[in-house]
Amino acid sequence: MALHEINYFSDALEKACGAFVIHPDPSVPRPYHCMFLLHGLSDDYTIWQRRTNIERYVDGKPIVVVMPDGGRGFYVDAVEGYKYLQALAFELPNLVNHWFKIDGGWCTTGLSMGGYGALRVALEHPGLFRSAVSHSGAVLHGHSVPQKANASKWDEEFLRVFGDVKPGGKNDIIALAKRADPRPAIRIDCGTEDFLLHFNREAHRLLTEAKIEHEYQEFPGDHNWAYWDLHVQEAIAFHLKNLNRLIQE
Repeated sequence: MALHEINYFSDALEKACGAFVIHPDPSVPRPYHCMFLLHGLSDDYTIWQRRTNIERYVDGKPIVVVMPDGGRGFYVDAVEGYKYLQALAFELPNLVNHWFKIDGGWCTTGLSMGGYGALRVALEHPGLFRSAVSHSGAVLHGHSVPQKANASKWDEEFLRVFGDVKPGGKNDIIALAKRADPRPAIRIDCGTEDFLLHFNREAHRLLTEAKIEHEYQEFPGDHNWAYWDLHVQEAIAFHLKNLNRLIQE
């Protein structure tokens, strides 16, 4: 397989960007699916390649892995800041199709901030992205972000990104999942020692209450690379199962 580092200019972000791309060898039969693999709040597009065995996990599989940079923007169009949602949901797929021939389906995976982002990007463009997986995701950030009179540094940052958050808003994963047509296949997992576990359990409850089909699992583990390196393998299997089924239909 080949590993590419892509440096390009994003019109949506009005800035230079980078991404890593893993591409199958010619011996792997087509069609090729494409997975966007999204990083967390404090990382960049290099981190999945540096901290996991993602190359080994997709070796021999018909999937192109694109690891873009999402800054600290939660993969949304910020109230004050960059339009990462436009950049990832619409612009980058067009560019990837220009550089690489994607003749299969599209999907998203991410961790923490990127776990929320994987769901947000897929639900923004559900006609393209047909499955989405969140690992240890900040999945309710667009549904209910605490707003305090004496806001912490993070609260102030989230306010600049999301603005005034309330259930049913434009970045609410639960509301977006209710409206999505077609609805992507959704999988959420989280470690039992993860500080975001409560939010993942609540998202699972809300999705179940709304009768939105999804997979939800908890595993031993914390908010760390040992957990993500292990469970991204399940994400790959989930995507291939769903995307291959769609092709067969």
